[in-house]
Amino acid sequence: MSDQYSQVNPTGKKGEMGEKGFPGAAGKAGERGLRGLSGRKGQKGQPGPQGHSCKQLFAAFSVGRRKPLHSSDYFQHVTFDMEFVNLYQHFNMFSGKFFCYIPGIYYFSLNVHTWNFKETYVHLMRNEQAVAILYAQPSDRSIMQSQSLMLDLQEGEEVWIRMFKRERENAIYSEESDVYVIFNGHLIKPALE
Repeated sequence: MSDQYSQVNPTGKKGEMGEKGFPGAAGKAGERGLRGLSGRKGQKGQPGPQGHSCKQLFAAFSVGRRKPLHSSDYFQHVTFDMEFVNLYQHFNMFSGKFFCYIPGIYYFSLNVHTWNFKETYVHLMRNEQAVAILYAQPSDRSIMQSQSLMLDLQEGEEVWIRMFKRERENAIYSEESDVYVIFNGHLIKPALE
């Protein structure tokens, strides 16, 4: 220090505080403190947007019919009254149609019981086009008939069943106590995985 600061003036007054100096070097970090108390639970957030149906890469249905049906019109839509499996409700029980939400390869099968002495003539439909026929000639013996196929469906297409009436009486047999008519479908391979 210089001499002028080292001399003490006993009769003088205390001087004013000097300017703040520069910060010193940082010291060593201290020990970690104790964990604090948990805060209050926040409010529930808003629901997120609905996911796209294509992210659900599954589709399957199995429906049945307990009531017999006679085709009185030229074409008659076949509806179903029993639901065994209806994943994500892709099969509309009211309309009797499977609606494709997930494009891809599907497998469908139809089983019906014929009626003695009556023709059984049924179309498996893709939108408004018949893609397969289930047919049995009139006979004195009723039999179980089946039809199956695979379809490459686009989103929005529908698959359903209709009866086709020609010159003969067309019917499928069933009973309230048993299920004789079953329509199944499931996705084998989605278009986008």
